[in-house]
Amino acid sequence: MNDYFEKILHAEVYEVAKKTPLEKAHNLSKTLKNEVFLKREDLQDVFSFKIRGAYNKMSKLTKSQLAQGVITSSAGNHAQGVALSALKLKSQATILMPITTPLVKVNAVKNLKAKVILFGDNYDETYKEAIRISQERNLCFIHPFDDPDVIAGQGTIAIELEQQIKDKPYAIYIAVGGGGLISGISLYIKKIWPDVKIIGVEPEDADAMSKSLEASKIIELSSVGQFADGVAVKKIGRNTFDIGRKYIDKMIRVNTDEICAAIKDVFEDTRSILEPAGALSIAGMKKDILISNHSNKKMVAIACGANMNFERLRFVAERAELGECKEVMMAVEIPECAGSLIDFCRLLNNRNLTEFSYRMSNSINAQIFVGVQVYGLNDKKKLIDEFRKSQYSYIDISDDELSKDHLRHMVGGRLPKSFKGMDNNNNLVELLYRFEFPERPGALINFLNNMKSNWSISVFHYRYYGADVGKIVIGVLIKKSEIKEWNKFVEILGYKFWDETKNDTYKLFLGAPE
Repeated sequence: MNDYFEKILHAEVYEVAKKTPLEKAHNLSKTLKNEVFLKREDLQDVFSFKIRGAYNKMSKLTKSQLAQGVITSSAGNHAQGVALSALKLKSQATILMPITTPLVKVNAVKNLKAKVILFGDNYDETYKEAIRISQERNLCFIHPFDDPDVIAGQGTIAIELEQQIKDKPYAIYIAVGGGGLISGISLYIKKIWPDVKIIGVEPEDADAMSKSLEASKIIELSSVGQFADGVAVKKIGRNTFDIGRKYIDKMIRVNTDEICAAIKDVFEDTRSILEPAGALSIAGMKKDILISNHSNKKMVAIACGANMNFERLRFVAERAELGECKEVMMAVEIPECAGSLIDFCRLLNNRNLTEFSYRMSNSINAQIFVGVQVYGLNDKKKLIDEFRKSQYSYIDISDDELSKDHLRHMVGGRLPKSFKGMDNNNNLVELLYRFEFPERPGALINFLNNMKSNWSISVFHYRYYGADVGKIVIGVLIKKSEIKEWNKFVEILGYKFWDETKNDTYKLFLGAPE
């Protein structure tokens, strides 16, 4: 600990990094009934804290190492830190980035005169290739998180925090990917303020640190979600695990909707837009305050990055209301008769509609897809309770990914009645699957080309969200005897998938007529 503490005190970062402000978030403080401060690392010249660790590491390289050149792997923020540091130190940087990296990050690295190589669908594939090239060309590899000098560089944030805050906080919330940021901050903070809580935050689908701490050993995830691409790491480092095990007090997992809500919260307080990984700490802080019922405490969240792809804002805005319990999405069945819509709307009790999809059919009952504005978790519970007591059949689909990503845009179409029973021998079945694949040229064509030509597509929906992964939902009509072959196809394909054939909302809106 003392070695690291000295490294942090003597870290060289301010040739390229700047001291970022600690700002009070007035709206969040009022909403959460605690005193909330944001450490604005999103205001660095490369819009991320990563410049600190990268420069500290590279400033300690020999002249011959710098002359030979450096190499790293990164989804974007560390890449920009290495590229800017190399420019400052007159070294050539080679940066390997996943093929799925948002263009805004790729262009930012190229603008800093670094050589960019796009390789792999995720960080771990990119990392392995970067290590191979570094050994082949004798280039110094600048690790994104598991290096003592990189960790020490990130720790300079804690020095500034100590100088900027009047009284020590109750807790500091920090995003965790590989663990470099939380390691550097916790090493310094626990030395000067041992009782300050260090709380890490991860996405639910990229929780390598949480799982590793729970198992008391490093756990490698089989796959990671790519929404918060800056922390999409399958395996944390040996150094960061050892430090985390000693100094992290708690880990919080948050979902995509909660991250989107946090992005909106920070925008309303600062008029700045954080990237998903940059808003993780705020999402975790909100969740922890709600669960632990904290009040009147001083909280600090590290706003660690703002390399946001503009096209992704549509998705963020769509999900933010759900993430902060200000919207409920429901599938409701109402009688197909005059006046039924009016009766239904009366049940909403003057709550605003955010979305409403309905199509007349010849059946006795009609299905509607509705979004309703609510005013927090308690009001959501009250609305659901009102529906429970009503005459209507309903499903709360606020947490159903198929509904949120696809069905809300597809309501109204069903298989023709001629497909009821599929054929005379009842030999055909419709399967519905949801897939995620790398958002890159050719990925969708690759998917379709690998399907058997006699498998008929009955449902298809794709929508571009500006994210690193594409999302599709597909229905196929196949013979019952070919189900095993279909299962083999989706396994070999290598994309993440979910079988939604038995999803209640699918049956309600898109399934074959009864």
